[in-house]
Amino acid sequence: MRRVILLTSFVVLGILVVLNPVTQATEAVVGKPASNFTATDSNGKSHSLSDYKGKVVVLEWLNHGCPYVKKHYNSGNMQKLQKTYTEKGIIWFSIISSAPGKQGYSTPEEANEVIKQKQASPTALLLDPDGIVGKLYGAKTTPHMYIIDSDGVLVYNGGIDDIRSSSVDDIAKAKNYVTLALDELLAGKEVSIKTSRPYGCSVKYK
Repeated sequence: MRRVILLTSFVVLGILVVLNPVTQATEAVVGKPASNFTATDSNGKSHSLSDYKGKVVVLEWLNHGCPYVKKHYNSGNMQKLQKTYTEKGIIWFSIISSAPGKQGYSTPEEANEVIKQKQASPTALLLDPDGIVGKLYGAKTTPHMYIIDSDGVLVYNGGIDDIRSSSVDDIAKAKNYVTLALDELLAGKEVSIKTSRPYGCSVKYK
């Protein structure tokens, strides 16, 4: 009888996994090689992570309809980070994984218009409407930040800073984990804070 119950449980579990593909989603692990991906940017250019071997790469999940994203863009904070670090040779990818019809989804034309309006300066804005890259990395929120070192190893996964609010006033008081990690990498040091809990709006997958 016990054997029958166990077999039934395994069958039910298998059915749930098939019916719920989210359970099969992977999640990026700090200290492990970052998963390669290929995505098209808002100008129609294809980018693969492997193209940037030897470079430090930042991945920033983006949804301009999210109040937490607005906090960092309306204040100019995110644009300042992008400009500061891309000028130092760091690759910065903003990534939109919102599905068509969901908050934050953008056509290439809309994405480029927002870049212009916000005066953003990432290396590229990658469009991921099927959520392939987002689910590959386990991106949960906007913003959700990842940093990959020049050896292709993920060295940071988490929030942009340590104050989980949508208030612009909190930016100056917060410890910015992205700034801390990038400055340490540029100085040839090990990243001291490797993970934190990301905060923001949920990524609007299909």
